[in-house]
Amino acid sequence: MSGLCGWIGHGNSVAENLQLVRLMAGPLARADGSGAHTSAGANGALAVVAHAHSASLYQKDGLHVALWGRAGFLEPRLAQFAQAEGVAKTLADNWRERRDKIFTSLTGAFSCCILDENANEAALATDRMGTYPISYEASAGGLVFGSSADAINLHPLIKPEIAPQSLYNYVYFHMVPGPDTIYQGQKRLLPGEYLIYRNGSVEAGQYWEMKFLEDDRRPFQELQQDFLGVLRSSVRDAAKDQEVGAFLSGGTDSSTIAGILGEVTGQPARTYSIGFDASGYDEMEYARIAARHFATRHQEYYVTPEDIVAAIPQVAAIFDQPFGNSSAIPAYYCARMAKADGLTMMLGGDGGDELFGGNVRYAKQHLFSLYEQAPSLLRKGIIEPLVFGVPGGAALPLISKARSYIEQASIPMPARTETYNLLDRYGHGAVFTREFLDTVNPGYPAGLLSEIYHRGNAKSLINRMLAFDRKFTLADNDLPKVAKACELAGMDVAFPLISDEIVAFSLRLEPHLKLKGTKLRYFFKEALRGFLPDDIIAKQKHGFGLPFGVWLQTHKPLQALASDSLSDLKSRNIIRADFIDKLLDQHLDEHAGYHGTMVWVLMMLEQWYRQR
Repeated sequence: MSGLCGWIGHGNSVAENLQLVRLMAGPLARADGSGAHTSAGANGALAVVAHAHSASLYQKDGLHVALWGRAGFLEPRLAQFAQAEGVAKTLADNWRERRDKIFTSLTGAFSCCILDENANEAALATDRMGTYPISYEASAGGLVFGSSADAINLHPLIKPEIAPQSLYNYVYFHMVPGPDTIYQGQKRLLPGEYLIYRNGSVEAGQYWEMKFLEDDRRPFQELQQDFLGVLRSSVRDAAKDQEVGAFLSGGTDSSTIAGILGEVTGQPARTYSIGFDASGYDEMEYARIAARHFATRHQEYYVTPEDIVAAIPQVAAIFDQPFGNSSAIPAYYCARMAKADGLTMMLGGDGGDELFGGNVRYAKQHLFSLYEQAPSLLRKGIIEPLVFGVPGGAALPLISKARSYIEQASIPMPARTETYNLLDRYGHGAVFTREFLDTVNPGYPAGLLSEIYHRGNAKSLINRMLAFDRKFTLADNDLPKVAKACELAGMDVAFPLISDEIVAFSLRLEPHLKLKGTKLRYFFKEALRGFLPDDIIAKQKHGFGLPFGVWLQTHKPLQALASDSLSDLKSRNIIRADFIDKLLDQHLDEHAGYHGTMVWVLMMLEQWYRQR
């Protein structure tokens, strides 16, 4: 693992502060043993834990600056200075004059901290896509921060207390969405956000936001040429001078990275794929198609139920809060293959769907939006009385489908995206104990979804959904999933498809080039036609889905682990005991894949509790 941590507003001697910050840095180095670079004064300290290419630290005249990741500057003068003197020194030299305005010039994937002991203030920032997380807690006249709560909680100012609302949010979202964390009082910076701490007060702001230029029209060939250029430069920058590996699921994104990686390095890409011996889950053939097409040095591994049993406690422990995305398991085994090959970095394909319109729900919501656009008189005066007025219509397949379509289309966005939410389907009163529900607001998740959805500046539905998914799908879910899986394997990871260059390109792309009718990621696929195999372009989206529910029905050790975990979870008085019993005894038999997801979410909650 890599990361940074530290504090301001609390101190002993410099030597004692160095000892404490090294203690806090311990969890950040637990997976790969990266060394901690530390800096301390009488009123604060910080540490950055990373390989040399991802760590930058500078200290002078009471100013301490740490940077984790790879950052640069957009302004030529600052970029030139950073090239010669380092990014951390450039931030330090410009901080007191430019303050938070300095962050608008930063580019790349990073998180950073600036401590100014003389002014008793600090600044934190994370990159535009939230790739490098940073959390914080203001407490007792000081600010404590870190890339992981496991580091923050080691500071004596911090008394970690689990937030009931965050537990509820976890079961709803299968992760704890920012800005909240699992701990009361601890918050996480959102993508493109900075925080200023000054003499006990905290102020957060956005230094960068997604601003769509929806009317920027350019010829296809010009767009294609620019796109291929930013693809190559993004993959080249991510790989640098290292030998890297690439996840290869056989999807559009991972196949693109594999092909471009071989092109920019002049060497066959080293690719790694995961399969499952379960009907409907194995996508290995598509990975093989891509590997053959690009002549990669390809390796495969089939994950077994035994692998899942072995990995579950490790995966739960590597996360600093409950995390319920089961595809962290195959991502871990994939990264582990690369580690065994002697590599230290993987390239992930995450982000292409959320920048170029590749998720199936985008097409689905487009179809629902068509009904919204129909005149109210037509909908309310003719269509709905006709469809809902048919006697016995619920038993007629065509009428039943029409009713379902109208009912869903009538729900406003973004609530419409949650019509199949597992917790809503069960009902929160059936899942949580009454005592627990008395401590939370069940409406909070819907309010958070609405707030983020309506915060964007996009005119089109597709771009509003993409901005929405930048947070909930990428920053809260997919990026930490892959990053933590790689951390567990002792690997670094980079995501070239969400480089600032590619993000800027996507923001200028006309909405219909992302979603053309119901054709997903139209421009991306057309621009790469002839480069990617036709079978990859035509395939349906799948990914590293785990057949947990299917295997849970027959694999005894997996059953025992799930049953034991959920049995212990009952004693925490969060989830109703009768719901857990019904979930295991009845629901799984009804639909293993569907209800297996909730078993996984609750099992990982208990496993996280055990690893705290």
